Order: sequence, then structure tokens, then C-alpha cells
Amino acid sequence: MKNDAVLREEEGCRVRLVHLDRVNRARSEAIPEAEMERLALTFKVLGDPTRLKIFTALAGGEMCVCDLAAYLGLSESAVSHQLRRMREQALVRPRREGQVLYYALDDGHVADLLRLGLEHVRE
Repeated sequence: MKNDAVLREEEGCRVRLVHLDRVNRARSEAIPEAEMERLALTFKVLGDPTRLKIFTALAGGEMCVCDLAAYLGLSESAVSHQLRRMREQALVRPRREGQVLYYALDDGHVADLLRLGLEHVRE
């Protein structure tokens, strides 16, 4: 048996091999809990098909609520609700021009999330 592995009884049912070096590495590289919660919420927001359609539309450039509603075939109220959730997670940002709010992806990282996700599912 290697030095970095130990045998231990787990809940009295059977013996398992635990690689302590791997467990310790994972613990030392663990994401702080507050960041983990925010990351999970970001993925939850991204996990909705309607919001993903908004993301793909905004990846091509900024759009107002009216444009997004026409693209999605939804009411402006429904689109505003989705945009509000996305703003709360800093995934989109508004820009006011007169009385019109234009929305865009918040930064390049958001576009990267979309691009990497698409690359993954297309493999």
C-alpha cells in the first residue's frame, strides 16, 4: 500500500482506500463557500432556456427589451423579468439612451461561458 493512501472503515460496511494526498489537495484548492454559492446561482440563471436565448441574442450586440421580446415571441414584461434575474447576477448590463434601456452582456467572461458551454455540447 502507498504512503499516501490509508484504509478506513466507512460506516461499518466495508473497507475503502482513501488517497489522503488527493483529499488534501482538493481541500486546499476548494472554492470559498460564498463564491461557491454565487457560482451555483450563476449556473442556475444560465440554466434556463429562455435566458440562454437572451444570452445568444445579446452575444451579437446590445438590444432593447422590445427587440428581445420580438425575437423571443414573449411579452416585454416577461423579458424584463428575465433580464432582472440576469442583472442581479451581473450577467447583463443596461445602457440608457433617452427613455430606452439597451442591454448587453456584462463582460467578455459571460460570452466565454456561453462559448465554452456550446463547445462542450457540440463535441
